[in-house]
Amino acid sequence: MPKVSEDHLAARRSQILDGARRCFAEFGYEGATVRRLEEATGLSRGAIFHHFKDKDGLFLALAHEDAQRMADVAAEQGLVQVMRDMIAQPEQFDWLATRVEITRRLRTDAEFARAWSQRGAELTEATASRLEQQKSAGRLRDDVPDKVLLEYLDLVLDGLISRLASGQDTDRLGQVLDLVEESVRKVK
Repeated sequence: MPKVSEDHLAARRSQILDGARRCFAEFGYEGATVRRLEEATGLSRGAIFHHFKDKDGLFLALAHEDAQRMADVAAEQGLVQVMRDMIAQPEQFDWLATRVEITRRLRTDAEFARAWSQRGAELTEATASRLEQQKSAGRLRDDVPDKVLLEYLDLVLDGLISRLASGQDTDRLGQVLDLVEESVRKVK
C-alpha cells in the first residue's frame, strides 16, 4: 500500500472541513447527518472519520479553525475589523450558523463546553491582547476596564452574528460598527 503524503492528508482534511462547514451552516449540527456530510465533502464516511474521530470532533475542529481565523484578524486589526469583514464578505462567513450552534451547545452540552474551553480561547485572547496594545498606545478609553471593553465587543459580535445568520437587512451595520469604534476610542 503506497504511503500518502502529508500534503495529500492536509488537502483531504481541508476538503472535509470546507464541505462540513457548508453542511453545518445549511443544516445545523443535528441536521448535518453523516449522509449529508458525505454529499457535502464528496467523500465516504470512512474517509471523513479517518481524519476526525466522530461528528463532534469534526464540528469542534471546524469551530476551532474558524475561531483561529477570526483571532488572526483580531490580533492584527481588532475585533471590529472581523465584524466589518463579515459584512463586506458574507460569502466568506457561511459558517456563521456554526457560531450560533457553538453557543447553544456551550449551554446544553457539558462535554462540548469542556472541549471548547480548551480550544476556543484564541479569539478572546487575541482581542484582549489587541485591546491592551491599543490602550497602551493611548488609542482606547482608559476609564473602562479592559474586561468590560472585551465583554462589550463580544456582545456586539454575537449580535452581529445573530443578525447576519438570520438574513436580516445589513445596510446600516457599517455605521453601527463606526459607532462601536467611536465608543471605545479615547476621548481627546
